[in-house]
Amino acid sequence: MLTIGKLAATAGVTVRTVRHYHHVGLLPEPERDASGYRRYSAQAAVDLIRIRTLADAGVPLARIDALLHAQPAEFAAAVTGIDAALQRKIDQLTEYRRRITELAGGESLFLPPEVVALLNRMRGLGVSERRVRLERDAWILMQALDPQAMPQRIREKNAGFDDPETTRLYLACDESVGWDPHDPRLDRLIDDLDAWEIKHERDNTRAGYLKLVSSRISEASPAWQRIVDALAHRAKQRRPAGHDN
Repeated sequence: MLTIGKLAATAGVTVRTVRHYHHVGLLPEPERDASGYRRYSAQAAVDLIRIRTLADAGVPLARIDALLHAQPAEFAAAVTGIDAALQRKIDQLTEYRRRITELAGGESLFLPPEVVALLNRMRGLGVSERRVRLERDAWILMQALDPQAMPQRIREKNAGFDDPETTRLYLACDESVGWDPHDPRLDRLIDDLDAWEIKHERDNTRAGYLKLVSSRISEASPAWQRIVDALAHRAKQRRPAGHDN
């Protein structure tokens, strides 16, 4: 005869599970012996193993009792149905895995391979994943609003990362996202960025979606808000009178 602990161990379940099966009527609860303990027979162990196996296979507890008392033909038919249900579940999980795999490479779902390669190049340069995601969003917006500009912009972006100074400034901007807005390092960075802007004469035709991306960075970074405001102010001062919009 088995104690409830040994019974549970034999079937590979917990004592709490055995008591739950008692509660729902799946496994009869024996009377206590003279010592005050409940003792279980070998048949109880067999029944518990059958219950656990059916439950692990996904059979609802409400159906298990009927299956335990079913005739062989009825039991075989029920098992066939359970197997079919499990196969449907496997097929569903396989489809979920396929979708998750696609999501893992989510950039390739929305962007051409050249842009995905560029984003991976940024990662290789040490750009933070947060900034890579913002860059990705900028490309998604460009593809939606100005797809004809994509090839030229890809060439420009790769050329920029070929330039050590441009890459240095990009990485500095990425690092500055977490700085205090009064950090003195921002003054030097603003000066460097302003000089870079003057030298490269950024094409303002892309201002629409670049402004959207910059606003997202600024919302999460007071330091970047200061950079954006300072550069905008300097650019405005450089414009001839009568050219403000």
